[in-house]
Amino acid sequence: MDIQLIQLFVNGLAVGSIIALAAVGLTLTFGILRLPNFAHGDFMTAGAYLTLVANATGLDIWLSMAIGGLGTAGLMLLSEKLLWQPMRDRRATSTTLIIISIGLSFLLRNAVILIWGSENQTYRLPVMPALDFWGVKIIYSKVIVMILAVVAIAAVHLLLQRTKVGKAMRAVADDLDLARVSGIDVEWVVLSTWLLAGVLTGVAGGLYGLITAVRPTMGWFLILPLFASVILGGIGNPYGAIAGALIIGVAQEMSTLMIPSEYKLAVALVIMMAVLLVRPQGLFRGTLS
Repeated sequence: MDIQLIQLFVNGLAVGSIIALAAVGLTLTFGILRLPNFAHGDFMTAGAYLTLVANATGLDIWLSMAIGGLGTAGLMLLSEKLLWQPMRDRRATSTTLIIISIGLSFLLRNAVILIWGSENQTYRLPVMPALDFWGVKIIYSKVIVMILAVVAIAAVHLLLQRTKVGKAMRAVADDLDLARVSGIDVEWVVLSTWLLAGVLTGVAGGLYGLITAVRPTMGWFLILPLFASVILGGIGNPYGAIAGALIIGVAQEMSTLMIPSEYKLAVALVIMMAVLLVRPQGLFRGTLS
């Protein structure tokens, strides 16, 4: 039983690490652009399929993920120019933005099915034995996933705290109008936000495909854990989103001891509802500070 608990905990950390990468991208767009993007999970799916395409040409899986991340960032920048910027210019309401993002998610998902089909697919990878830590079997790819997630999160921290664009993002998140009159190029910050969110989300999709399978609905089924992580950690707080994602990931996996695995996504909903009822602002202050 103890081995099983440790195994589920490690699995939860791996899944939570992937959710954390995508949740940081979601909370950045949520906190800076005030956009609850329900297409975020499907952008994650797009990243997995772009990784799949690059890997199918014979490229190394890690280089393929980098290409998938950049490709996803390109798709997000395209959506900014075609959808979100015109909507901001027209001062669209939050309800309008939510409806548009849901429509965009359907568009992306059906485009994936049209191009690649609806069946599960996998990357071309060498067979690697599972690592054995005192009886706990850990798949090699999950170890890499957690290491890459830590590296990416550290890079985001340095970007937000030490760079000019990171400080500008924090300023825009705190007060958009004040940031604009202070001389900050808000449009530059917006594009930088989409670029960062796209790379993180695309890489997260590639990593999720690495530990499961690449399928059209993979991102859609993660949208609830993604929003739950953002709300749990405080909207606009990337560090809170990371903590929230790890909590959600571990809670979901550990719940399979008591409920069938197909119902574990409901755990994210229960945690999100509990947080909204008890502490609507989340566990941490919802800013980019």
